[in-house]
Amino acid sequence: MQFLFVTIYCMGSLFGNTTQQKKDGWIPLFDGKTTTGWHTYGKTTIGSGWIVEDGTLHFDPSKKDGGDIVSDQSFGNFHLRLEWKIAKNGNSGIIFFVQDDPAKYPYVWHTGPEMQVLDNDGHPDGKIKKHRAGNLYDLIEGKEGAVKPVGEWNLVEIIANNGKLDFYLNGENVVNTTYGDAEWRAMIAGSKFKDKPDFGRFFSGHIALQDHGDNVWYRNIMIKKL
Repeated sequence: MQFLFVTIYCMGSLFGNTTQQKKDGWIPLFDGKTTTGWHTYGKTTIGSGWIVEDGTLHFDPSKKDGGDIVSDQSFGNFHLRLEWKIAKNGNSGIIFFVQDDPAKYPYVWHTGPEMQVLDNDGHPDGKIKKHRAGNLYDLIEGKEGAVKPVGEWNLVEIIANNGKLDFYLNGENVVNTTYGDAEWRAMIAGSKFKDKPDFGRFFSGHIALQDHGDNVWYRNIMIKKL
């Protein structure tokens, strides 16, 4: 799996033969032209801060109408692939297993764990262990050295399958852990999420892209149900 990922990366695109990928079960979550398939958390439409440009999904904080966005579809066991690029000093995140219920959970991170998206060198979170790019945010400090410099594209995979969780960043397996077991619950109890009773308790939900108030770009977003 890792060799295949690196091969695709070296070709300069996350996508190979689209027809073959569909046969293999890959589902595009972003068509590169519209925001179809996404909505602002707790709403039915998407804010104007999320703009489609040059085949990317760009969050522009100057538009003042943003918010975290979530996929229309919900997923249990899954393999997610995408690319991200962050602005200088920027922060964002890829959050999963999100429960789209703002009446009960005001924010997506009240239920969903996060793969951090960050300018490690420019943002203050880059100085905090477990808050750096590719980390399982505030839970696991990932393997260092895989992230690209600010302004360059990073390829990621998140694989959640029957209690096993893997994060890949530019071909490197940066996080490898389990979820839903006693060790998982102990990690949460020692984290900033300890007072969120349902954080990390759901193992099916929506994919979310975070509005953290900074410019960020996503592209080539696709998922496979496992």
